[in-house]
Amino acid sequence: MEFSIKQGSPEKLKSDCVVVGVFDGGKLSKAAQALDKAAKHALSDLIARGDMNGQSASTLLLHKLPGVAAERVLLVGLGKAGELNSKSTVEILGATFKALNATPAKDAVLYIVDEGTGKDAAWVVRQAVFAAAEQAFRADGMKSKPAKAATLKHIIFASLEKPAAALKSALDQAAATARGMELTKTLGNLPGNVCTPTYLAAKALALGKSHKGIKTTVLEEKDMQKLGMGSFLSVTRGSEQPAKLITMEYYGAAKTQKPIVLVGKGITFDTGGISLKPGAEMDEMKYDMCGAASVLGTMQAVAEMGLKLNVVGVIPTCENMPSGKATKPGDIVTSMSGQTIEILNTDAEGRLILCDALTYSKKFNPDTVIDIATLTGACVIALGHVASGMFANEDKLADELIAAGEQSHDRIWQLPLWDDYQPLLDSNFADIANIGGRAGGTITAACFLARFTKEYRWAHLDIAGTAWLSGKQKGATGRPVPLLTQYLINRTASK
Repeated sequence: MEFSIKQGSPEKLKSDCVVVGVFDGGKLSKAAQALDKAAKHALSDLIARGDMNGQSASTLLLHKLPGVAAERVLLVGLGKAGELNSKSTVEILGATFKALNATPAKDAVLYIVDEGTGKDAAWVVRQAVFAAAEQAFRADGMKSKPAKAATLKHIIFASLEKPAAALKSALDQAAATARGMELTKTLGNLPGNVCTPTYLAAKALALGKSHKGIKTTVLEEKDMQKLGMGSFLSVTRGSEQPAKLITMEYYGAAKTQKPIVLVGKGITFDTGGISLKPGAEMDEMKYDMCGAASVLGTMQAVAEMGLKLNVVGVIPTCENMPSGKATKPGDIVTSMSGQTIEILNTDAEGRLILCDALTYSKKFNPDTVIDIATLTGACVIALGHVASGMFANEDKLADELIAAGEQSHDRIWQLPLWDDYQPLLDSNFADIANIGGRAGGTITAACFLARFTKEYRWAHLDIAGTAWLSGKQKGATGRPVPLLTQYLINRTASK
């Protein structure tokens, strides 16, 4: 999908559809007023008849209005002016693109970006790009007869006044982020018999070939054994699929600048191992690699944007399967850091692969390390499917991530990382246990990882509740690619 920005009067711009806003009570936006005047008050007449009242996220499609160059006019309800928030604005944009995709329109001109949405134009443009991409996304690529591709191909963000120069940059960044989200969703939706660790490694290598700024390296199990990654390798023991450790290095700044390292959990299928999960909805455990997929999507977006920043992606990826070779509850393994771990539950495997990847990340002399993982069901209970959980060992880093989450509408909520929780991970037989009991499960998982991240600035994102949707809307969401890209954009601006 293509996006562009243009200045002009709505009645004069030729397109398949022009979109203007109507406020609650039938008050026309400035662009709608211009159309109404050109169409000899056709809009105000239909509003007077009660066909459109401006209720938030309502839509009305009109055809061939006199005096209007566009084939169609889509009226979109903006609700009460000055009372909209981020949630309602996103809902309005979603309704807009749903209505547009129900028409044969191949291109559309939007005038609802900076009129009464309660947000600055750049924010609305970003959310509009995400909404357009979401409506165009198809998850049925493995069906024998996939659905027809979306007809809408080109979105023009138009304004009556000259658009701010920064708007073009925001648009380009949003488009790159949306393509990164598309990659993340596509990988997340693939079944475990297709998206194996080897498949993920091949995708990462292909990303390196298609983007010259990315250097991809894949370590095999024998390499991990030499590095002493006993924790990571304990998870893959029951699988026939070989584990991989993928690194993607992007250097957009001087190599003397310390990189930001993104570590993504890549369990391509999680049965729970010997601590077997219940059968219901186990198919959704193909999404246990969404942390890895988000790193791939973010690295692609960073390379497309050409950010003047150094970023490294680290992806530990394997399956967690039960077999005669699988790790057993009570087994003790030695991590790359030298700390020994008593594995009380083999379904708490994400932290076992992440801890070695976090130790490995030290080799890059990082400025900051952020790990992203579908780590705990407890996070879903705590925060539902709205916010991702976030932990950080530095308040400034936490504040930066929270701000990026608000800017991108990919929000997070900070949870405590207090030492008071650490005794729950005590083991009689090893340095640490891999679980701390039911109480505070999201927190103790983060506290486990914290023991491996004391030498650098670090944050942990638990995306178990936000990486995918269940039920009729089942599918990967592409989160937290918007959050991560916005954070990196902000870091670039601060340099």
